[in-house]
Amino acid sequence: MAKKVIITDYLHPYLAEQLTFLGFDVDVQEDITNEALFEIISKYDGLVVNTKIQVTPALIDKATQLKFIARAGSGMENIDSAYAKSKKITIISSPEGNANAVAEHAMAFLLSILNNIVKSNREIRSGIWQREQNRGWELEGKTVGIIGYGHTGQEFASKLLSFGVRILVYDKYKSGFGNTQIEESSLEQIQQNADIISFHVPLNAETHHYFNRDFIESMKKQFWVINTSRGKISDTESLIGGIRSGKILGAALDVFENEQFYQLEGKEKSQMEELCTLENIILTPHIAGWTRESYFKISKILAERIEGLNL
Repeated sequence: MAKKVIITDYLHPYLAEQLTFLGFDVDVQEDITNEALFEIISKYDGLVVNTKIQVTPALIDKATQLKFIARAGSGMENIDSAYAKSKKITIISSPEGNANAVAEHAMAFLLSILNNIVKSNREIRSGIWQREQNRGWELEGKTVGIIGYGHTGQEFASKLLSFGVRILVYDKYKSGFGNTQIEESSLEQIQQNADIISFHVPLNAETHHYFNRDFIESMKKQFWVINTSRGKISDTESLIGGIRSGKILGAALDVFENEQFYQLEGKEKSQMEELCTLENIILTPHIAGWTRESYFKISKILAERIEGLNL
């Protein structure tokens, strides 16, 4: 009997096609809810998720036949990986599938925020011509601090190499990666020297609100910040406070603490409204890794890794 796999989000058709070719019975239910999945998960040997499905211990307990969970892209915060592994369920992901896309987006953010590209474009469309007020900064000669040196951090660093910048990298769990162009650094060294901070870390208990008031106050210089990783890494209130004070010269955010944009209420709603009024901020709707190329690459990598499980 063919092993059954359920795909629970909008992934490139290549994945379903390739899994079918490999002999799997593939069920594509892109709009399925957690509640609906809970009722049927016991039928499946494989589960493919993106971000919307929460793979909890309760779901794992109900998944009595499950052999693997495949996460499209990077970030495992919606999967209780430790519990799944305790149940002998293999966890796979494809973080390198969108690493280049995220790094290119971070570069676009950086050049745009330094040169007031978004702000001046908006002004011209409103009939405003301001040259002096939009005088920018050159990237050359700046010091860039990269927090996290996984797939996206490495890709971002490689793209910076031709810009004549000093690159400082801090990763709590990696060492020995420094060279003549990329300096392996402590967090304190970055906070003492960096003009720009870019986050490339996963969301977990250690990184929740990692970028907070203490972090901002520990920065020696005024600085720009980029976040293309996870929204809850940054404490929004502290970020806004840093911009108000002038310590943060500008911010470029692809991710937010609460991305249920049209359901925000109270404090979260007022914070987002304020972010939208600040001229030295660029906001994009979690699209850094959302390119046409990464759409295919993520599915291709997952198909190859599922094939390699030899189920």
